[in-house]
Amino acid sequence: MAENVVAVLEANARRHAARPALVWNAGAVTWAELAGLAGGCARDLASRGVRPGDRVAVMLPNDRRFVAAVLAVLKLGATAAPLNPLLGPEDRDAILGHLRPVCVVDDVPAAPASWPTVDRPDAPALVLYTSGSTGRPKGAALSHAALGFGIRSWAGPVMALTGNDRVLAALPLAHSFGLNGALLAPLLAGATVVLVERFSPEAALGAVGRHHVTVLPGVATMFRRMLDSPALAATDLTSLRIALSGAAPCPWELARDWQRRTGVRILRGYGMTELFRPISYLAGDPRDLPESVGRAVPGVDLAVVDDMDRAVEPREAGELLIRTPAALDGYLDDPDATRAVLRDGWFRTGDLAVVDAGGFVTIVGRKRDLILRGGYSVVPQEVERVLASHPDVGEAAVVGVPHAELGEEVAAFVTLRDGATATGDELVAFCREHLAAYKYPRAVTVLTEFPRTATGKILKTDLASLARTPDR
Repeated sequence: MAENVVAVLEANARRHAARPALVWNAGAVTWAELAGLAGGCARDLASRGVRPGDRVAVMLPNDRRFVAAVLAVLKLGATAAPLNPLLGPEDRDAILGHLRPVCVVDDVPAAPASWPTVDRPDAPALVLYTSGSTGRPKGAALSHAALGFGIRSWAGPVMALTGNDRVLAALPLAHSFGLNGALLAPLLAGATVVLVERFSPEAALGAVGRHHVTVLPGVATMFRRMLDSPALAATDLTSLRIALSGAAPCPWELARDWQRRTGVRILRGYGMTELFRPISYLAGDPRDLPESVGRAVPGVDLAVVDDMDRAVEPREAGELLIRTPAALDGYLDDPDATRAVLRDGWFRTGDLAVVDAGGFVTIVGRKRDLILRGGYSVVPQEVERVLASHPDVGEAAVVGVPHAELGEEVAAFVTLRDGATATGDELVAFCREHLAAYKYPRAVTVLTEFPRTATGKILKTDLASLARTPDR
Protein backbone atom coordinates (compact mmCIF):
# COMPACT_ATOMS: atom_id res chain seq x y z
CA MET A 1 0.00 0.00 0.00
CA ALA A 2 1.34 3.43 -0.96
CA GLU A 3 1.41 6.54 1.18
CA ASN A 4 -1.68 8.73 0.98
CA VAL A 5 -0.89 11.57 -1.45
CA VAL A 6 -2.59 14.01 0.92
CA ALA A 7 0.04 13.33 3.57
CA VAL A 8 2.68 14.81 1.27
CA LEU A 9 0.54 17.87 0.57
CA GLU A 10 -0.10 18.35 4.30
CA ALA A 11 3.65 18.50 4.87
CA ASN A 12 3.67 21.49 2.51
CA ALA A 13 0.81 23.03 4.48
CA ARG A 14 2.91 22.86 7.64
CA ARG A 15 6.00 24.29 5.93
CA HIS A 16 4.22 27.09 4.08
CA ALA A 17 1.32 27.77 6.45
CA ALA A 18 1.04 31.50 5.82
CA ARG A 19 1.78 31.45 2.10
CA PRO A 20 -1.06 31.45 -0.47
CA ALA A 21 -1.97 27.98 -1.75
CA LEU A 22 -4.88 29.12 -3.94
CA VAL A 23 -5.60 32.56 -5.36
CA TRP A 24 -8.36 33.88 -7.59
CA ASN A 25 -9.72 37.25 -8.60
CA ALA A 26 -11.81 37.69 -5.47
CA GLY A 27 -9.45 36.32 -2.84
CA ALA A 28 -7.01 33.70 -1.65
CA VAL A 29 -6.53 30.94 0.91
CA THR A 30 -3.27 30.12 2.63
CA TRP A 31 -1.90 26.63 3.02
CA ALA A 32 -3.09 26.56 6.62
CA GLU A 33 -6.58 27.69 5.60
CA LEU A 34 -6.76 25.08 2.83
CA ALA A 35 -5.77 22.35 5.32
CA GLY A 36 -8.55 23.56 7.60
CA LEU A 37 -11.13 23.55 4.80
CA ALA A 38 -10.15 20.02 3.80
CA GLY A 39 -10.35 18.90 7.42
CA GLY A 40 -13.77 20.45 7.86
CA CYS A 41 -15.03 18.75 4.72
CA ALA A 42 -13.56 15.42 5.85
CA ARG A 43 -15.34 15.74 9.19
CA ASP A 44 -18.62 16.51 7.41
CA LEU A 45 -18.23 13.54 5.04
CA ALA A 46 -17.40 11.21 7.95
CA SER A 47 -20.58 12.36 9.71
CA ARG A 48 -22.47 11.45 6.51
CA GLY A 49 -21.14 7.92 6.71
CA VAL A 50 -18.18 8.04 4.31
CA ARG A 51 -15.64 5.38 5.26
CA PRO A 52 -12.30 4.19 3.82
CA GLY A 53 -12.85 2.46 0.50
CA ASP A 54 -16.09 4.27 -0.32
CA ARG A 55 -16.56 6.07 -3.63
CA VAL A 56 -17.45 9.75 -3.44
CA ALA A 57 -18.44 11.88 -6.43
CA VAL A 58 -17.21 15.47 -6.35
CA MET A 59 -19.29 17.78 -8.52
CA LEU A 60 -18.02 21.31 -7.98
CA PRO A 61 -16.66 24.12 -10.17
CA ASN A 62 -13.04 25.32 -10.35
CA ASP A 63 -12.90 26.95 -6.93
CA ARG A 64 -11.53 26.32 -3.45
CA ARG A 65 -14.47 24.03 -2.60
CA PHE A 66 -13.43 21.56 -5.30
CA VAL A 67 -9.87 21.47 -3.99
CA ALA A 68 -10.98 21.02 -0.38
CA ALA A 69 -13.47 18.29 -1.30
CA VAL A 70 -10.98 16.17 -3.28
CA LEU A 71 -8.40 16.45 -0.50
CA ALA A 72 -11.05 15.57 2.09
CA VAL A 73 -12.12 12.41 0.29
CA LEU A 74 -8.50 11.29 -0.04
CA LYS A 75 -7.84 12.09 3.65
CA LEU A 76 -10.58 9.63 4.58
CA GLY A 77 -9.01 6.82 2.54
CA ALA A 78 -12.01 6.96 0.21
CA THR A 79 -11.96 7.21 -3.59
CA ALA A 80 -12.64 10.58 -5.22
CA ALA A 81 -14.48 10.68 -8.54
CA PRO A 82 -14.39 14.28 -9.82
CA LEU A 83 -17.22 15.07 -12.22
CA ASN A 84 -17.69 18.21 -14.28
CA PRO A 85 -20.70 20.15 -12.96
CA LEU A 86 -21.47 21.14 -16.57
CA LEU A 87 -22.33 17.54 -17.50
CA GLY A 88 -25.76 17.17 -19.04
CA PRO A 89 -28.37 15.27 -17.02
CA GLU A 90 -28.14 12.15 -19.19
CA ASP A 91 -24.34 11.89 -18.97
CA ARG A 92 -24.34 12.71 -15.25
CA ASP A 93 -26.98 10.09 -14.45
CA ALA A 94 -25.18 7.45 -16.53
CA ILE A 95 -21.88 8.06 -14.74
CA LEU A 96 -23.44 8.16 -11.28
CA GLY A 97 -25.36 4.97 -12.06
CA HIS A 98 -22.10 3.27 -12.99
CA LEU A 99 -20.06 4.75 -10.12
CA ARG A 100 -22.63 4.11 -7.36
CA PRO A 101 -21.08 6.65 -4.95
CA VAL A 102 -22.05 6.73 -1.27
CA CYS A 103 -22.63 10.46 -1.71
CA VAL A 104 -22.20 13.38 -4.09
CA VAL A 105 -20.33 16.43 -2.82
CA ASP A 106 -21.81 19.60 -4.29
CA ASP A 107 -20.81 21.99 -1.49
CA VAL A 108 -18.23 22.24 1.27
CA PRO A 109 -18.81 23.48 4.84
CA ALA A 110 -17.08 26.77 5.56
CA ALA A 111 -16.09 25.79 9.11
CA PRO A 112 -12.45 24.60 9.26
CA ALA A 113 -11.46 21.60 11.33
CA SER A 114 -8.64 19.20 12.01
CA TRP A 115 -9.19 15.61 10.86
CA PRO A 116 -6.75 12.69 10.73
CA THR A 117 -5.48 11.40 7.40
CA VAL A 118 -5.62 7.67 6.65
CA ASP A 119 -1.98 6.69 6.28
CA ARG A 120 -1.97 3.96 3.61
CA PRO A 121 -5.37 3.53 1.99
CA ASP A 122 -6.46 0.23 0.45
CA ALA A 123 -8.80 1.90 -2.03
CA PRO A 124 -7.90 3.65 -5.30
CA ALA A 125 -7.22 7.36 -4.94
CA LEU A 126 -9.27 8.35 -7.98
CA VAL A 127 -11.82 7.16 -10.45
CA LEU A 128 -11.47 9.39 -13.51
CA TYR A 129 -13.98 9.01 -16.29
CA THR A 130 -12.60 8.98 -19.81
CA SER A 131 -13.78 11.76 -22.07
CA GLY A 132 -16.01 9.65 -24.25
CA SER A 133 -14.68 11.34 -27.41
CA THR A 134 -14.87 8.04 -29.30
CA GLY A 135 -17.43 6.07 -27.31
CA ARG A 136 -18.94 5.32 -23.88
CA PRO A 137 -16.97 6.85 -20.97
CA LYS A 138 -15.21 4.38 -18.68
CA GLY A 139 -14.09 4.87 -15.09
CA ALA A 140 -10.31 4.51 -14.75
CA ALA A 141 -9.32 3.51 -11.20
CA LEU A 142 -5.92 4.92 -10.19
CA SER A 143 -4.02 4.04 -7.03
CA HIS A 144 -2.25 6.43 -4.65
CA ALA A 145 1.02 5.02 -5.99
CA ALA A 146 0.02 5.83 -9.58
CA LEU A 147 -1.20 9.29 -8.60
CA GLY A 148 1.98 9.98 -6.65
CA PHE A 149 4.24 8.95 -9.53
CA GLY A 150 2.17 10.94 -12.01
CA ILE A 151 2.17 14.24 -10.14
CA ARG A 152 5.84 13.91 -9.17
CA SER A 153 6.62 13.50 -12.86
CA TRP A 154 4.55 16.57 -13.71
CA ALA A 155 6.10 18.66 -10.94
CA GLY A 156 9.66 17.46 -11.54
CA PRO A 157 11.04 16.70 -15.01
CA VAL A 158 8.06 17.98 -17.01
CA MET A 159 7.43 21.40 -15.44
CA ALA A 160 10.38 21.82 -13.05
CA LEU A 161 8.12 23.50 -10.50
CA THR A 162 9.32 25.29 -7.39
CA GLY A 163 7.55 26.98 -4.51
CA ASN A 164 7.93 30.29 -6.34
CA ASP A 165 5.77 29.23 -9.29
CA ARG A 166 2.21 30.33 -9.90
CA VAL A 167 0.30 27.87 -12.06
CA LEU A 168 -2.90 28.80 -13.89
CA ALA A 169 -5.83 26.42 -13.31
CA ALA A 170 -8.26 27.39 -16.07
CA LEU A 171 -8.66 23.80 -17.27
CA PRO A 172 -11.59 21.81 -15.84
CA LEU A 173 -10.21 20.40 -12.58
CA ALA A 174 -12.58 17.44 -12.84
CA HIS A 175 -10.50 16.06 -15.72
CA SER A 176 -7.10 14.43 -15.60
CA PHE A 177 -4.99 17.18 -17.19
CA GLY A 178 -6.47 19.92 -15.02
CA LEU A 179 -6.56 17.87 -11.82
CA ASN A 180 -3.00 16.58 -12.03
CA GLY A 181 -1.12 19.12 -14.12
CA ALA A 182 -2.79 22.33 -12.97
CA LEU A 183 -3.66 21.46 -9.36
CA LEU A 184 -2.09 18.48 -7.60
CA ALA A 185 1.40 18.73 -9.12
CA PRO A 186 1.68 22.44 -8.24
CA LEU A 187 0.47 21.74 -4.70
CA LEU A 188 3.01 18.92 -4.43
CA ALA A 189 5.76 21.41 -5.32
CA GLY A 190 4.50 24.01 -2.87
CA ALA A 191 3.55 26.34 -5.72
CA THR A 192 0.51 28.63 -5.79
CA VAL A 193 -2.50 27.67 -7.93
CA VAL A 194 -4.32 30.51 -9.68
CA LEU A 195 -7.96 29.46 -10.08
CA VAL A 196 -10.12 30.51 -13.03
CA GLU A 197 -13.61 29.13 -12.62
CA ARG A 198 -14.44 29.02 -16.31
CA PHE A 199 -12.09 29.61 -19.22
CA SER A 200 -12.39 32.52 -21.57
CA PRO A 201 -9.42 34.13 -23.31
CA GLU A 202 -9.99 37.35 -21.40
CA ALA A 203 -10.34 35.62 -18.01
CA ALA A 204 -7.23 33.49 -18.51
CA LEU A 205 -5.06 36.32 -19.83
CA GLY A 206 -6.33 38.63 -17.12
CA ALA A 207 -5.35 36.10 -14.45
CA VAL A 208 -1.89 35.67 -16.00
CA GLY A 209 -1.20 39.40 -15.84
CA ARG A 210 -2.89 40.08 -12.49
CA HIS A 211 -1.36 37.16 -10.57
CA HIS A 212 2.01 36.96 -12.36
CA VAL A 213 1.42 33.40 -13.56
CA THR A 214 4.61 31.51 -14.42
CA VAL A 215 3.20 28.24 -15.83
CA LEU A 216 0.22 28.01 -18.17
CA PRO A 217 -1.33 24.58 -18.83
CA GLY A 218 -3.97 24.51 -21.57
CA VAL A 219 -5.42 22.69 -24.53
CA ALA A 220 -4.84 23.69 -28.14
CA THR A 221 -8.16 25.49 -28.50
CA MET A 222 -7.37 27.63 -25.45
CA PHE A 223 -4.04 28.73 -26.91
CA ARG A 224 -5.65 29.47 -30.28
CA ARG A 225 -8.44 31.54 -28.67
CA MET A 226 -5.92 33.50 -26.60
CA LEU A 227 -3.85 34.20 -29.71
CA ASP A 228 -6.95 35.44 -31.51
CA SER A 229 -8.10 37.60 -28.58
CA PRO A 230 -7.53 41.38 -28.63
CA ALA A 231 -6.71 41.02 -24.91
CA LEU A 232 -3.40 39.33 -25.73
CA ALA A 233 -1.69 42.54 -26.85
CA ALA A 234 -2.64 44.28 -23.62
CA THR A 235 -1.52 41.44 -21.30
CA ASP A 236 1.79 41.50 -19.46
CA LEU A 237 3.24 38.03 -20.09
CA THR A 238 6.71 38.68 -18.72
CA SER A 239 6.14 36.40 -15.71
CA LEU A 240 5.40 33.35 -17.91
CA ARG A 241 8.25 30.86 -18.29
CA ILE A 242 6.47 27.90 -19.94
CA ALA A 243 3.11 26.75 -21.25
CA LEU A 244 1.96 23.14 -21.54
CA SER A 245 -0.48 21.51 -23.91
CA GLY A 246 -2.44 18.35 -23.27
CA ALA A 247 -5.78 16.52 -23.60
CA ALA A 248 -5.74 16.89 -27.40
CA PRO A 249 -2.88 17.21 -29.94
CA CYS A 250 -1.29 20.65 -30.24
CA PRO A 251 -0.30 21.29 -33.86
CA TRP A 252 3.29 22.43 -34.40
CA GLU A 253 2.02 25.46 -36.33
CA LEU A 254 0.06 26.59 -33.27
CA ALA A 255 2.99 26.01 -30.90
CA ARG A 256 5.29 27.94 -33.23
CA ASP A 257 2.80 30.80 -33.61
CA TRP A 258 2.30 30.98 -29.83
CA GLN A 259 6.07 31.19 -29.18
CA ARG A 260 6.54 33.78 -31.90
CA ARG A 261 3.77 35.98 -30.50
CA THR A 262 4.42 35.52 -26.77
CA GLY A 263 8.04 34.45 -26.46
CA VAL A 264 6.90 31.43 -24.41
CA ARG A 265 7.41 27.81 -25.39
CA ILE A 266 4.56 25.30 -25.28
CA LEU A 267 5.75 21.97 -23.90
CA ARG A 268 3.80 19.46 -25.95
CA GLY A 269 3.17 15.96 -24.73
CA TYR A 270 1.08 12.83 -24.89
CA GLY A 271 -1.12 11.31 -22.24
CA MET A 272 -4.53 10.00 -21.41
CA THR A 273 -6.78 9.59 -18.41
CA GLU A 274 -5.42 6.09 -17.81
CA LEU A 275 -1.71 7.07 -17.83
CA PHE A 276 -1.31 10.72 -16.84
CA ARG A 277 1.53 12.05 -19.11
CA PRO A 278 4.03 9.30 -20.00
CA ILE A 279 5.54 11.12 -23.01
CA SER A 280 6.48 14.78 -22.99
CA TYR A 281 8.95 17.48 -23.78
CA LEU A 282 10.68 18.55 -20.58
CA ALA A 283 11.24 21.99 -19.13
CA GLY A 284 15.00 21.40 -18.99
CA ASP A 285 15.41 20.12 -22.55
CA PRO A 286 15.30 22.77 -25.31
CA ARG A 287 14.89 20.29 -28.19
CA ASP A 288 11.62 20.52 -30.12
CA LEU A 289 10.73 18.41 -33.18
CA PRO A 290 7.71 19.60 -35.19
CA GLU A 291 5.90 16.26 -35.54
CA SER A 292 6.97 14.65 -32.26
CA VAL A 293 5.10 14.65 -28.93
CA GLY A 294 8.35 14.24 -26.97
CA ARG A 295 10.08 11.32 -25.29
CA ALA A 296 9.25 8.93 -22.47
CA VAL A 297 9.51 10.72 -19.13
CA PRO A 298 11.89 9.16 -16.59
CA GLY A 299 10.56 5.86 -15.25
CA VAL A 300 8.41 5.10 -18.31
CA ASP A 301 9.13 2.40 -20.93
CA LEU A 302 7.86 2.35 -24.52
CA ALA A 303 7.46 -0.37 -27.13
CA VAL A 304 6.15 -0.29 -30.70
CA VAL A 305 4.72 -3.56 -32.04
CA ASP A 306 3.02 -4.97 -35.13
CA ASP A 307 -0.31 -6.82 -35.24
CA MET A 308 1.43 -9.98 -33.98
CA ASP A 309 2.94 -8.12 -31.01
CA ARG A 310 6.41 -8.31 -32.51
CA ALA A 311 8.72 -5.32 -32.11
CA VAL A 312 8.90 -3.33 -35.31
CA GLU A 313 12.10 -2.07 -36.86
CA PRO A 314 13.31 1.40 -35.79
CA ARG A 315 11.40 4.21 -37.53
CA GLU A 316 8.61 1.82 -38.55
CA ALA A 317 5.04 2.45 -37.44
CA GLY A 318 3.25 0.13 -35.04
CA GLU A 319 0.99 0.20 -32.01
CA LEU A 320 2.43 2.15 -29.09
CA LEU A 321 2.65 0.23 -25.79
CA ILE A 322 3.50 1.99 -22.54
CA ARG A 323 4.70 0.66 -19.19
CA THR A 324 4.47 3.18 -16.39
CA PRO A 325 3.95 3.23 -12.61
CA ALA A 326 1.19 5.79 -13.26
CA ALA A 327 -1.06 3.35 -15.15
CA LEU A 328 -4.59 2.65 -14.01
CA ASP A 329 -5.32 -0.44 -11.93
CA GLY A 330 -8.26 -1.15 -14.25
CA TYR A 331 -11.60 0.13 -15.45
CA LEU A 332 -14.23 0.18 -12.75
CA ASP A 333 -16.43 -2.94 -12.93
CA ASP A 334 -15.25 -3.66 -16.48
CA PRO A 335 -12.77 -6.57 -16.52
CA ASP A 336 -13.15 -7.12 -20.27
CA ALA A 337 -12.17 -3.54 -21.08
CA THR A 338 -9.29 -3.80 -18.61
CA ARG A 339 -7.94 -6.99 -20.21
CA ALA A 340 -8.16 -5.36 -23.63
CA VAL A 341 -5.66 -2.62 -22.66
CA LEU A 342 -3.52 -4.06 -19.83
CA ARG A 343 -1.33 -7.07 -20.60
CA ASP A 344 1.79 -8.13 -18.70
CA GLY A 345 2.22 -4.63 -17.29
CA TRP A 346 1.93 -2.90 -20.66
CA PHE A 347 -0.87 -0.52 -21.61
CA ARG A 348 -2.02 -0.85 -25.21
CA THR A 349 -2.74 2.67 -26.37
CA GLY A 350 -4.36 1.86 -29.71
CA ASP A 351 -2.23 4.64 -31.21
CA LEU A 352 0.09 4.10 -34.15
CA ALA A 353 3.51 5.60 -33.54
CA VAL A 354 7.05 5.89 -34.84
CA VAL A 355 10.02 6.23 -32.45
CA ASP A 356 13.28 7.64 -33.81
CA ALA A 357 16.82 6.77 -32.73
CA GLY A 358 16.73 9.51 -30.09
CA GLY A 359 13.55 8.14 -28.52
CA PHE A 360 11.30 10.91 -29.82
CA VAL A 361 7.76 9.69 -30.48
CA THR A 362 5.56 10.70 -33.40
CA ILE A 363 1.91 9.66 -33.30
CA VAL A 364 0.77 8.86 -36.84
CA GLY A 365 -2.80 7.71 -36.19
CA ARG A 366 -5.23 5.49 -34.32
CA LYS A 367 -5.55 1.80 -35.17
CA ARG A 368 -9.32 1.96 -34.94
CA ASP A 369 -9.50 5.31 -36.75
CA LEU A 370 -7.94 4.04 -39.97
CA ILE A 371 -10.20 4.73 -42.93
CA LEU A 372 -10.36 1.81 -45.38
CA ARG A 373 -11.10 3.49 -48.71
CA GLY A 374 -11.29 1.23 -51.73
CA GLY A 375 -8.72 -1.17 -50.27
CA TYR A 376 -6.32 1.57 -49.17
CA SER A 377 -5.68 2.63 -45.58
CA VAL A 378 -5.97 6.36 -44.91
CA VAL A 379 -4.65 7.81 -41.63
CA PRO A 380 -6.97 10.68 -40.61
CA GLN A 381 -4.18 12.59 -38.85
CA GLU A 382 -2.22 12.88 -42.09
CA VAL A 383 -5.15 14.53 -43.83
CA GLU A 384 -5.76 16.73 -40.77
CA ARG A 385 -2.16 17.96 -40.84
CA VAL A 386 -2.48 18.98 -44.49
CA LEU A 387 -5.72 20.84 -43.86
CA ALA A 388 -4.28 22.55 -40.77
CA SER A 389 -1.37 23.85 -42.88
CA HIS A 390 -3.78 25.95 -45.00
CA PRO A 391 -3.57 29.58 -43.79
CA ASP A 392 -7.36 29.92 -43.50
CA VAL A 393 -7.92 26.81 -41.36
CA GLY A 394 -8.13 27.03 -37.61
CA GLU A 395 -8.70 23.35 -36.84
CA ALA A 396 -9.40 20.20 -38.84
CA ALA A 397 -10.88 16.79 -38.12
CA VAL A 398 -11.23 13.79 -40.43
CA VAL A 399 -13.37 10.67 -40.04
CA GLY A 400 -14.49 7.77 -42.20
CA VAL A 401 -18.10 7.56 -43.35
CA PRO A 402 -19.82 4.62 -45.08
CA HIS A 403 -19.67 4.49 -48.89
CA ALA A 404 -21.57 1.99 -51.03
CA GLU A 405 -18.71 1.28 -53.47
CA LEU A 406 -15.52 2.15 -51.60
CA GLY A 407 -16.49 0.83 -48.18
CA GLU A 408 -15.53 4.12 -46.54
CA GLU A 409 -15.01 7.66 -47.73
CA VAL A 410 -12.80 10.36 -46.22
CA ALA A 411 -14.95 13.05 -44.57
CA ALA A 412 -13.21 16.27 -43.55
CA PHE A 413 -14.37 19.11 -41.30
CA VAL A 414 -12.72 22.43 -40.55
CA THR A 415 -13.24 25.65 -38.69
CA LEU A 416 -11.79 28.81 -40.20
CA ARG A 417 -9.63 31.43 -38.59
CA ASP A 418 -11.14 34.85 -37.90
CA GLY A 419 -11.70 36.72 -41.16
CA ALA A 420 -10.89 33.70 -43.35
CA THR A 421 -13.08 32.95 -46.38
CA ALA A 422 -11.89 29.60 -47.79
CA THR A 423 -14.66 27.37 -49.12
CA GLY A 424 -14.97 23.63 -48.85
CA ASP A 425 -14.22 23.22 -52.55
CA GLU A 426 -11.06 25.32 -52.26
CA LEU A 427 -9.87 23.16 -49.39
CA VAL A 428 -10.57 19.99 -51.38
CA ALA A 429 -8.37 21.37 -54.16
CA PHE A 430 -5.65 22.21 -51.64
CA CYS A 431 -5.70 18.65 -50.28
CA ARG A 432 -5.62 17.22 -53.79
CA GLU A 433 -2.34 19.08 -54.40
CA HIS A 434 -0.70 17.67 -51.27
CA LEU A 435 -2.09 14.14 -50.86
CA ALA A 436 -2.25 10.92 -52.82
CA ALA A 437 -5.40 10.44 -54.91
CA TYR A 438 -6.88 7.87 -52.53
CA LYS A 439 -6.25 10.05 -49.46
CA TYR A 440 -7.69 13.46 -50.18
CA PRO A 441 -11.29 14.21 -49.10
CA ARG A 442 -13.81 14.72 -51.90
CA ALA A 443 -15.72 17.16 -49.70
CA VAL A 444 -14.78 19.43 -46.80
CA THR A 445 -17.48 20.70 -44.45
CA VAL A 446 -16.87 24.13 -42.93
CA LEU A 447 -18.25 24.41 -39.38
CA THR A 448 -18.56 27.41 -37.09
CA GLU A 449 -17.40 25.23 -34.19
CA PHE A 450 -16.66 21.59 -33.41
CA PRO A 451 -18.64 19.46 -30.97
CA ARG A 452 -16.30 18.95 -28.03
CA THR A 453 -15.80 17.24 -24.71
CA ALA A 454 -15.33 19.36 -21.59
CA THR A 455 -11.54 19.20 -22.01
CA GLY A 456 -11.65 20.41 -25.61
CA LYS A 457 -11.32 17.13 -27.50
CA ILE A 458 -13.27 17.04 -30.74
CA LEU A 459 -16.15 14.56 -30.57
CA LYS A 460 -15.49 12.67 -33.78
CA THR A 461 -18.40 10.34 -33.07
CA ASP A 462 -20.71 13.33 -33.64
CA LEU A 463 -19.17 14.43 -36.94
CA ALA A 464 -20.23 11.72 -39.40
CA SER A 465 -23.85 12.91 -39.46
CA LEU A 466 -22.63 16.40 -40.43
CA ALA A 467 -20.64 15.26 -43.46
CA ARG A 468 -21.23 17.15 -46.69
CA THR A 469 -21.24 14.68 -49.57
CA PRO A 470 -19.73 15.72 -52.94
CA ASP A 471 -23.03 15.61 -54.82
CA ARG A 472 -24.93 17.72 -52.30
